Amino acid sequence: MCVLRPRSRGEIGRRSADLLADRRIQPNYLADPTDLRTLVAGVRAARRILAAPAFDSYRGLELFPGEEAHGDAAIEAFVRRRCETLYHPIGTCKMGIDAMAVVALDLRVRGLGELRVVDASILPTLIGGNTNTPTTIIAEKAADMIRRTR
Repeated sequence: MCVLRPRSRGEIGRRSADLLADRRIQPNYLADPTDLRTLVAGVRAARRILAAPAFDSYRGLELFPGEEAHGDAAIEAFVRRRCETLYHPIGTCKMGIDAMAVVALDLRVRGLGELRVVDASILPTLIGGNTNTPTTIIAEKAADMIRRTR
């Protein structure tokens, strides 16, 4: 299970004025308690589904979180120990026309001339599926925009 639209928000910042220096990344996973409650409910739902008679001939011992993890506190501890990102970061380069937007509508980074952002970081919210297709569409649109300017 996963939290497709987490409420927890992280941040990316600079460690120094050196543009080549590593960035400071603080993901803040599970900072919003709703995300943790959602994952605990997901573990409970997965257990109910896998306990159905249709799975009797396939079911073995529960490996994670383990049959000893029954209460919310034990499941929460498992989630905190084992959860990870699905590696589909989006929304790190706000696109728009307002003062907070770093990417203009033509995908150019404001103040950096021809540099464009052509990836899922310009998406305002995570879609309900894999980010590959919208990223491909963004790339195709960028290619069209670049061709028109040449």
